Amino acid sequence: MAASSSRVFVSHLSGVAVFDPNGDQVGRVRDVVALLRPGGKPPSVLGLVVEVVSRHRVFLPVTRVTGVESGQVVTTGVLNMRRFEQRAGETLVLGELLDRRVTLVETGEEVTVLDVGLIRLPARRDWRIDKVFVRKGGRTLRRRRETLTVEWSAVTGFALDETDQGAANLLATFEHVRPADLANMLHHFSPKRRGEVAAALHDDRLADVLEELPEDDQVEILGSLQEERAADVLEAMDPDDAADLLSELPEQERERLLELMRPKDAAPVRRLLSYEEDTAGGMMTTEPIVLGPDATVAYALARVRVADLSAPLAAQVYVCRPPDETPTGRYLGVVHFQRLLRDPPFTLVGSIVDTDLQPIAPDTPLPELTGYLATYNIVAAPVVDEGGHLLGAVTVDDVLDHLLPHDWRDSIGPGAGEPPHGRDDGTRDDDGGGRGSDTGGSGEGQGADGG
Repeated sequence: MAASSSRVFVSHLSGVAVFDPNGDQVGRVRDVVALLRPGGKPPSVLGLVVEVVSRHRVFLPVTRVTGVESGQVVTTGVLNMRRFEQRAGETLVLGELLDRRVTLVETGEEVTVLDVGLIRLPARRDWRIDKVFVRKGGRTLRRRRETLTVEWSAVTGFALDETDQGAANLLATFEHVRPADLANMLHHFSPKRRGEVAAALHDDRLADVLEELPEDDQVEILGSLQEERAADVLEAMDPDDAADLLSELPEQERERLLELMRPKDAAPVRRLLSYEEDTAGGMMTTEPIVLGPDATVAYALARVRVADLSAPLAAQVYVCRPPDETPTGRYLGVVHFQRLLRDPPFTLVGSIVDTDLQPIAPDTPLPELTGYLATYNIVAAPVVDEGGHLLGAVTVDDVLDHLLPHDWRDSIGPGAGEPPHGRDDGTRDDDGGGRGSDTGGSGEGQGADGG
């Protein structure tokens, strides 16, 4: 999508940074919106779905794209910050066309779509999908299957509703996307496409994504899986997130999934389910960093450096008598990360324990818990039972999840609460007419092309 008539394939646009004319980054490309046309005519490219700060998604008309060069999209004017909503008849190219099975017109052979090419029409600001990169032999991943690039008119079947589309090539495009961002993409897919993507994700990856989705989407996706796989995914989730998800299910279904889980994975989830949701016990994770008093500072820092550990959990380690799995032996205290950085590597953590920070009980209610974190300026709190055993830790992100509105994932970011883009002014024709006015008074008019 450079200013000339060069071509770009849509997979190369995924995640590309979007910059305004001043060189400031305003977001990243998450999809391309197209309008399929009858008679094998190349589809019109209407615009880009851009994810701005805080994962808010907006529509960028293609007529405002001045170029795609050196791995970045450059726009003219300011973005309309109204939330993107897909209209009837529109197609999300990444989300809906990749992995689709279509037919070569000349031979009648079934092929799988791996990518599609976009090109700018000469002397115009319009874009079309003109090329399709396909693999012969259906969706099989066997080696040495022939791939080829053909004209859009050389294939047929894009307009058909496919019942089992698959998602391998879509996921390859999103391979390096963070779980939270992939979750946001799935949230905007249709239920059918969401289920296909979930089915193709590895259990660990799906577990990470589920933890970032709204509860309704979590329940929907879990219900689309075979029970055995659903249990595997729950095992891969953090126990507190798995417990939150299971608490949304009917009791009989919840118990059936718990029975399918490995006992060692089901046990902490069952414990968490025994507490009220808005208490420390209901919000805590059962897998904080637990060390014996004879562990060294060097070993504690090695545990803190584990990449999969969240920042709040890495902020402190909990020192306990054996056993070191929750519920532990007697809780001795906490060592904060900054203290670990100040002491020599050979120092025993038992000698630098902070005993002034009193732990909280599992039945501590949410208001008292938030006051505790604010009073002591900490991001995690130890949860200890009456017998002095560490049960887990409550982190600030768990608390925020319970303090924020139920639909906070849909309302974050600039433009929250505004009507869907373009519903109140303007329509779009076959050539990509306007979606509505821009915010911020760019002086470029009300139309999508600034005319």
